[in-house]
Amino acid sequence: MQFRRPELDRKKRRLDAALTIEDLRRIAKRRTPKAAFDYTDGAAEEELSLARARQAFSDIEFHPAILRDVSTVDTTRKVLGGPSALPFGIAPTGFTRMMQTEGEIAGAHAAARAGIPFALSTMGTASIEDVRTANPNGRNWFQLYMWTDRDRSMQLVSRAAAAGFDTLLVTVDVPVAGARLRDKRNGMTIPPQLTVRTVLDAAWRPHWWFDFLTTEPLAFASLDRWSGTVAELLDSMFDPTVTFADLAWIKDQWPGKLVVKGIQTVEDAKAVTDLGVDGIVLSNHGGRQLDRAPVPFHLLPKVATEVGADTEVLLDTGIMSGADIVAAIALGARFTLVGRAYLYGLMAGGEAGVNRAITILSEQIERTMRLLGVHTLDELTPAHVTQMARFAPRPIDAL
Repeated sequence: MQFRRPELDRKKRRLDAALTIEDLRRIAKRRTPKAAFDYTDGAAEEELSLARARQAFSDIEFHPAILRDVSTVDTTRKVLGGPSALPFGIAPTGFTRMMQTEGEIAGAHAAARAGIPFALSTMGTASIEDVRTANPNGRNWFQLYMWTDRDRSMQLVSRAAAAGFDTLLVTVDVPVAGARLRDKRNGMTIPPQLTVRTVLDAAWRPHWWFDFLTTEPLAFASLDRWSGTVAELLDSMFDPTVTFADLAWIKDQWPGKLVVKGIQTVEDAKAVTDLGVDGIVLSNHGGRQLDRAPVPFHLLPKVATEVGADTEVLLDTGIMSGADIVAAIALGARFTLVGRAYLYGLMAGGEAGVNRAITILSEQIERTMRLLGVHTLDELTPAHVTQMARFAPRPIDAL
């Protein structure tokens, strides 16, 4: 026996002890004020959509093959015309510097290091140009919310194209903001305001507040400064009149790959595929819009069968492990996006925490592939996974 050499770097010691994304979540909850953590962690209304999405990944059974040579595994993936070292990228997230002041720049640096795409949100707190500087040789994607002011929306699209962003993610599931009750109960505003409650909360998280108060003020890359609640901001932005015609109009103006994010039915997957888009993201917005929305992972096999030969199918919502990602690839997803998993790492330790989140997912992907007996992602098939039925639709004639 020998004594383990103590790790003197507190952040490294904390992050090295995190073996799962859930471990990072627990660290993030300890270190982040309640309003900011709940904005990331929470979902709409009763949060059933998010709970069901995570449960869907838990309710799978893998079918491994034995006696295969898995001494090496290849996790690389070609997606939307370019390479990725892993079958996932960083999803677009809003208000990111509110969670931790390094924000999107930490995510872009980590994505560059890992060789995976980074997606910047319209609601991001780093500019398009700053993300390009942080990830100059990697793949940057831009996520677009269509505003009532179409010219202003397309100015952002033009900036993204000029900065070399290769993919545009058009989010289509936000005619209005979802009812995010945790945010309302916390009275969360942009920027956060000091109240008796937040002062008491700060006493337990002095590092977060010190960073927040001594770094550049929270602002949005694509918006003017805002003073009000998050719900008021979102309602002032989202346009309930957006239609398929608007999507076709955007497609005509964007020079790169076009992906529609927020598809929740097979019929809509077919409709946007018929418009000639390059990809779709099966997503219910992380459960943050319509509660009780369809679970993307449940939709995946049917959608992949119906449109997978004509457009690339991506998936998000509920992913908390590399095994979840492997299951999604096996059932027909070309690629996946991780949002909360990345933000938990960011809140747990800034850029180092994002690196740790990516490492955890990468190691889990490789281990799962080896245990399934595959050494490339293309070897994964629906035969490797069974989606267990926890509940099923009740037949109409039984009502």
